[in-house]
Amino acid sequence: MAAIARWCIRHRLVVVLLWLLALGGVGTGAILAGSAYSNDYEVPGTESGRATALLDRGFHGLGGDSDTIVWHTDKGSVRADAVERRMTAMLDEVAELPGIAAVTSPYGDTQGQVSEDGHTAYATVTFREQADDIPEAQARALVDTAKAAADDTLAVELGGSAVALTEAPGGHIAEVVGVAVAAVVLFLAFGSLAASVLPIATALVSVGIAYSGIVLLGHLMTVADFAPMLGMLVGLGVGIDYALFIVTRHRRGLKRGLSVAEAAETAVATTGRAVVFAGATVCIALLGMLILRLSFLNGVAIAASLTVVLTVAASVTLLPALLSLIGMRALSRRERRTLAEHGPQPELPTGFAARWSAFVERHPKLLGLVAAVVMGVLALPTLSLHLGTSDQGNGPATATTRQAYDLIAEGFGPGVNGPLTLVAGLDGADDRVALDQLPAALSATRGVASVSPVSYNSSGDTAFLTVVPESSPQSKATSELVDRLRTDVLPKAETGTSLDVHVGGVTASYDDFAEIIIGKLPLFVGVVIALGCLLLLLAFRSIGIPLKAAAMNVAAVAGAFGVVVAIFQWGWGSELLGLGSAGPIEPFLPVIMVSVLFGLSMDYQVFLVSRMYEEWLETGDNRRAVRVGLAETSRVINSAAVIMIAVFLAFVLSGDRVIAMFGIALAAAVALDAFVLRTLLVPALMHMLGGANWWLPKWLDRLLPRISIEPPECREAADARARIPGQRVTIPMVEETSDVRDIAG
Repeated sequence: MAAIARWCIRHRLVVVLLWLLALGGVGTGAILAGSAYSNDYEVPGTESGRATALLDRGFHGLGGDSDTIVWHTDKGSVRADAVERRMTAMLDEVAELPGIAAVTSPYGDTQGQVSEDGHTAYATVTFREQADDIPEAQARALVDTAKAAADDTLAVELGGSAVALTEAPGGHIAEVVGVAVAAVVLFLAFGSLAASVLPIATALVSVGIAYSGIVLLGHLMTVADFAPMLGMLVGLGVGIDYALFIVTRHRRGLKRGLSVAEAAETAVATTGRAVVFAGATVCIALLGMLILRLSFLNGVAIAASLTVVLTVAASVTLLPALLSLIGMRALSRRERRTLAEHGPQPELPTGFAARWSAFVERHPKLLGLVAAVVMGVLALPTLSLHLGTSDQGNGPATATTRQAYDLIAEGFGPGVNGPLTLVAGLDGADDRVALDQLPAALSATRGVASVSPVSYNSSGDTAFLTVVPESSPQSKATSELVDRLRTDVLPKAETGTSLDVHVGGVTASYDDFAEIIIGKLPLFVGVVIALGCLLLLLAFRSIGIPLKAAAMNVAAVAGAFGVVVAIFQWGWGSELLGLGSAGPIEPFLPVIMVSVLFGLSMDYQVFLVSRMYEEWLETGDNRRAVRVGLAETSRVINSAAVIMIAVFLAFVLSGDRVIAMFGIALAAAVALDAFVLRTLLVPALMHMLGGANWWLPKWLDRLLPRISIEPPECREAADARARIPGQRVTIPMVEETSDVRDIAG
């Protein structure tokens, strides 16, 4: 690491230029290539996946995205001549718009598209392409044309995936707000404008390259449309934090009298090691998603990992180059003046950090119990976690898609918003006879509101019918209906024939996706925990440190999930925050959140314990190691946590429910991790365990390869103590304040 830092400092202009060229080159490539994201939740081999594949083969004309135009009047009827003329003219105009394949009007021979009370009607608009391939301009033209038919007595709303494209948040308000708050916190922490700008500049350059890289990645593999935002969210958070830790160490070196180059090199050689190690743990947690072997998650894992790798690389290459460029301006004017007048001074922790560290040492059992209770209470909602479909009915109340969803649910029943599609391949007359009898059996099934007639393709070898549930797509009752059809109703209808009917549709697809994830979740979590523990074992040469870290990470994840369930599933304040109504948690969120949260939780563990480890190696005194480590790192960890929380919460402003879930979950996890676990529960436990924290069997110590994240002098002190049993390294104390005496002990 020191060699890398020296090269970057000597060739600082070249390093800066290379990073800017990379940003410009990859960004230009992304603009020219355009995006190619895909939210494909279908899992090959599942029931819903087979239904989709069979429908695509048998009915090629059903491939386009289907949206709805809903109109409603409180006075009179939608069948009134004036309303019918106006809406028919509008639908004729829609049919002529670019990209529209067909429009099904409720005023023709179609049945069931006018509500029983006559106040609501809807038309179906089918595009030629799927939503991912529809230009926003085409969707906007549809919305503008339909909305033009509304007046004071007639409300017109639109729903569907293509229409949702027009509601995608514009601009980058979330990023701007997050970065602005981070800049304020950094300036308050450093007192130097130049020093506070560097972490943000480093993060923006690396995240910008990663964002463009994810756009290009979408042309090579399946990448969800929220992957760039997720990558940016994680990248800004960890990027600013990693740079903050290195800049803090650099400033400490300057205050000790080191030259700018020496201070930057030392910062990268010490804290930079911890940054690389922390980034590796985040990437391992993210890449753990690959073991699930789901293409949808593979793209998310690689995209987020790419962002983390680039932020780490920028922190240990671009940042030292920038530090050498600003020179002594990394210190505030007051700090530079003090250094010039009084010379280098030892920087010992004082103030609240010192007092808090001593307080934890005096009351470890009480404080540990309080922290455990807080984490347990916050984790309780996780027990009621419900994975399912979060649809446009959960959108903000002002969105046209949400209003269209509500109008259809009120006029036709909630199941119309998420019908089930039953698809079958036919082989002979017996299959056709059995299929023709199926609608009657389905109509008599509990939970079914209506059943459409059977539709056959031109060759007669494939057929489908639509089942409308009595409950909404995201309801548990609809999921139970899917199970009932698959395990009871359809097997009876297929008896004695070769008929094989598959249940598809939105709810069925999400249920299958959730089942696959839940089945593999224990393996996934086990692998992530095992790999994280292995890294910590190699770094800290201890059995206890990795086990405590795993327990703390699980606690942080459980607490964050509890907050997410309370807000998004129970609806506590979701409407006030502009996040829509309560609903289930998307099936893919637990996996992604476990990966990201586990990685981020490991970061603070590394930065906190690495300083304790240094002190332990130098002195062999556990109480001193915990006390000094907490006192010296708690302030910078808390500052980093405030920055990360601000960045994550800012993404609630994105207007995207999924991104808002990520933002709140990550912010909650970081807050709990920094303010409850790492600065309270972890040091309390380490005080209670004493020297057992650092125990490692000698035979295992000999077998393990050595990964050093501590400075060489710390290891030399430990080796010297090992050669002379009972030796203690004496560190000079400066008797200036009671805070210092508390720390020095």
